[in-house]
Amino acid sequence: MSGSNSSPPAAAAIVADEPLGLTVHSLPTPREAMGAQDAQRRTRVGRWKMIAVLLCCAAPVIASYFTYYVIRPEGRSVFGQLIEPQRPAPSLLARTPAGDVLNLQSLKGQWLLVAVADAACDALCEQQLYLQRQLREMAGREKDRIDRVWLVTDEAPIPERLANGLHGATVLRVPRQALAQWLQPEAGHALAEHLFVVDPMGNWMMRYPARMDAKTAAKAKRDIDRLLRASSSWDNAGR
Repeated sequence: MSGSNSSPPAAAAIVADEPLGLTVHSLPTPREAMGAQDAQRRTRVGRWKMIAVLLCCAAPVIASYFTYYVIRPEGRSVFGQLIEPQRPAPSLLARTPAGDVLNLQSLKGQWLLVAVADAACDALCEQQLYLQRQLREMAGREKDRIDRVWLVTDEAPIPERLANGLHGATVLRVPRQALAQWLQPEAGHALAEHLFVVDPMGNWMMRYPARMDAKTAAKAKRDIDRLLRASSSWDNAGR
């Protein structure tokens, strides 16, 4: 029997299995996880503490503004008449006794006790200037937050007899007609019969009763004390 040489089929190449390349990341330990949580918690607590500190710092100013502008004293507890709405100082040119010119709005930055009269300054005028000085002095250590202002409504010379009493006061000549754009007397009275209160923003906000005398000045002082307390956190002495 004839046959042919035959060879066994080639052995299939055997490819050895190789392990897969895997990167194994270690998981955080419980202690590390707790540390991260503590850090986040401390960050949140720190932020709230910072907000609380800022609110504490701002609280006096916020309370002061709220007291002055929102919780206004009721009329029955105030001796002076509150002006509603308040009237800001107009842009009026005034002259000092020396002839210097300035804008009435430059008086902003202080509480003002304002008297108005012509230069001759009769007995009523002198009484008003006296009460003006007394009210400022009665403010004690807070008196430097108050300026005395005398608005003179004519061009006549100012008497020498007033020099001592006007020491430290601001004296300005303002035309009567122009002044009427800002200050007004109570019905049936004249400007010279009143003392006016102007706040540090330049707003006329209170008018004292006509022809106030020394006996009733104590009631006016209580008004001023309340105003100074209500504005203590945002108003400082000096412009």
